[in-house]
Amino acid sequence: MPLTDMELRGLKPGTKTRKVFDGQGLYLQIEPGGAKYWRLKYRFAGVEKRLALGVYPEIGLKRVRELRDDARRLLAEGRDPGVERRVQRAMAAAQLENNFEAIAREWFAMREKIWAHSHSDRVLRRLERDVYPVIGKRPIGELTAPEVLALLRRVERRTVETAHRIMRDVDQIFRYAISTGRCTRNIVPDLRGALQPYSNDHFAATLDPKRLGSILAAMDRYTGTQVVCSALRLAPLVFVRPGELRMALWKDIDLDAAEWRYHVPKTGTDHIVPLSRQVVAILRDLHDVTGQGQRVFPGARSPSRPMSNIAVLVAMRSLQIGKQEMTGHGFRAVARTLLDEVLGFRPDIIEHQLAHAVKDPNGRAYNRTSHLPERRRMMQAWADYLEGLKASEVAG
Repeated sequence: MPLTDMELRGLKPGTKTRKVFDGQGLYLQIEPGGAKYWRLKYRFAGVEKRLALGVYPEIGLKRVRELRDDARRLLAEGRDPGVERRVQRAMAAAQLENNFEAIAREWFAMREKIWAHSHSDRVLRRLERDVYPVIGKRPIGELTAPEVLALLRRVERRTVETAHRIMRDVDQIFRYAISTGRCTRNIVPDLRGALQPYSNDHFAATLDPKRLGSILAAMDRYTGTQVVCSALRLAPLVFVRPGELRMALWKDIDLDAAEWRYHVPKTGTDHIVPLSRQVVAILRDLHDVTGQGQRVFPGARSPSRPMSNIAVLVAMRSLQIGKQEMTGHGFRAVARTLLDEVLGFRPDIIEHQLAHAVKDPNGRAYNRTSHLPERRRMMQAWADYLEGLKASEVAG
């Protein structure tokens, strides 16, 4: 006889597990401790099997009969309901693993290990406040550019700067998702130009990684003199003030130690620039041309004088790099922003490498050798990052 709700409410546990049948393989399993479980007994391919249908009273009689009937329909179609359930659970788990928030948290956990705590806190706060509530549960491969743009526009109404920072965060998360096989395309480049422009510096500076990569690739193709070519390629890598670059002296550069030590007229302090492998290679090639003289970048007419103070700027304009996109000084703004927001280096170390007057957490002024190992690592990471952006554009 089929069970009734009244019978179910009156069932008491015994000293042993017992089963109370409802019909068509459905029964309620009652444990000595009082727990009650719905089970469906069925046969598939000649083998008797069991399917768990939930716990009573959370799953009532009407609902469990619907679940039984669903399972029997699958059997009538020649499908094992137990296997179907495992497939559905696997698909749900895969979808959960591939949703934007899950991937973003993976990416964050990896980056957090090398970021300063303050930077980690800012990134996580942006994601949890503005991103996860909107697109967090969406499978990353199904996200569209209009969806992300709608999110960014909502933030943009509050602050343009934060919208741009979130766009860079999302870009990095998509890159990570592609590298780990969770999606095949980064939609963030489709949003280029969709937000109000923002720069945190008085000098023009392109902060979009894709456009920056194309600028670097164009600079590599410059066909002027080797002196200007070298200065053009070095400017983004060392991000010193343009005047400091063109006034560089060979006596201040130790290629074997990979260091450039010089006096900064603007601040009246001595400064060290750790040289990446890429910078050393450029300088070694240039040394064959200008190394017999005093100046690294001598003028075309008089080797005793430095090259023109507009030589790099003129070269960029000849490459169709507009004055609203980049200036020689703009590379400093690019480095300051991306080293912090993308590569996660400490802001005080970045400022020190920019030869700005900064103090340590105890209020003492940094000396020129402060945090030199970390600055070496930062300068190499920066050169590798720029090289990667440039390679992506060349390959594309």
